[in-house]
Amino acid sequence: MSTNTVLSVALVLIVASAIFVSLRIRRVVTTPAERAVHAALSTASLAARALRGGLTEESAEQAAPHLHALIGCAAVGIADTDGRVLAWTGPHTELAGPFEAAARQAVDGGRRVLVSDTSGADAQVLVIVAQPLIVEDSGTAGVLGVVTTSKPGPGLLGAVAEVARYVSGQLELAELDASRARLDRAEVLALRAQISPHFIYNALNTIASFVRTDPERARELVLEFADFTRYSFRSAGEFTVLSEELHNIDRYLTLERARFGDSLQVRLQVAPEVLNVVLPFLALQPLVENAVRHGLAPNVAGGTITIVAADEGTDCVITIEDDGVGMDPDLLRFGALDAVERSGGGATIEIAHVGLANVDDRLRAAFGNDYGLVVETAPGSGTKVFVRVPKFRPGIEV
Repeated sequence: MSTNTVLSVALVLIVASAIFVSLRIRRVVTTPAERAVHAALSTASLAARALRGGLTEESAEQAAPHLHALIGCAAVGIADTDGRVLAWTGPHTELAGPFEAAARQAVDGGRRVLVSDTSGADAQVLVIVAQPLIVEDSGTAGVLGVVTTSKPGPGLLGAVAEVARYVSGQLELAELDASRARLDRAEVLALRAQISPHFIYNALNTIASFVRTDPERARELVLEFADFTRYSFRSAGEFTVLSEELHNIDRYLTLERARFGDSLQVRLQVAPEVLNVVLPFLALQPLVENAVRHGLAPNVAGGTITIVAADEGTDCVITIEDDGVGMDPDLLRFGALDAVERSGGGATIEIAHVGLANVDDRLRAAFGNDYGLVVETAPGSGTKVFVRVPKFRPGIEV
């Protein structure tokens, strides 16, 4: 073998050895303790995903295997406040009955219960730890059961208590989500109650005025009114898409144009790519109604309402503008009373800005504080309301 060949082989071996050492160094990027923490957090996250829907048989069955892996015990069970076993993972299913009894004791006493059992075929001593799941302001929401093959020490009991506290935290968040959903539904009902009385009265009066003079026009308005009320009082969901909201606004404005005639003009400019953007149900109609009722109606000459929906990157920006009487910005305070009074010309005029605070609150609750209403107005200069919503937000859907 030549000297050059020997040198080449040696060089290859040196390079290969260096690469191997480099790969070994790169592969050890975390310590065993760090990997264990990462695995525990990942497992806890999987359990939380199911528990955020509340404690049901389905969510318990999804969460139990992850809690079993997290605690590292013989078996895990989850029971409701009546002691009924919602889920069981691992062996020793014969202990489901004793666990139910222990769960009822834990719920009644509000504290951990330990029960020893030797009912297995091999007379092995098993211990059931029934740890109540306590949610703040609501009391006990259920019971976490852990089965061990020996007397549990302080370390295991502490781990069970911490896991139960974690589960309770997820259930508390689920209750908050449910409360927010109930509040959203209540706000929609309140909004409907605010909108419906005066609008229905005016719409029916307008339709009645056409019954004799123009029956065909009256028939068309009745159909528009029926479609408007059907949409506004629907029972489905807290959200809708922009195209549906705009269709309902068109029905509303058709009825109002029949009432005001040519003194009410409407301009609409909508980017096609934002038609499927999701936003809170009845988020725009109250803003248009305010523009008609408080911006243009007091103006003898009427005016124009301009609605624009534009695509701005990750957001959709909707503006509703009128060239009506405007108002003093100091009178407009979100979070304060929706109904304020303004004096002028010896008379007191009620400015009940229907649903502005309601819509602002719902936008912020759904998308965060960056997505509330922005209003530009001044006496004699009209009013312009900006509504910014994300084009996509995880968890927000129709």
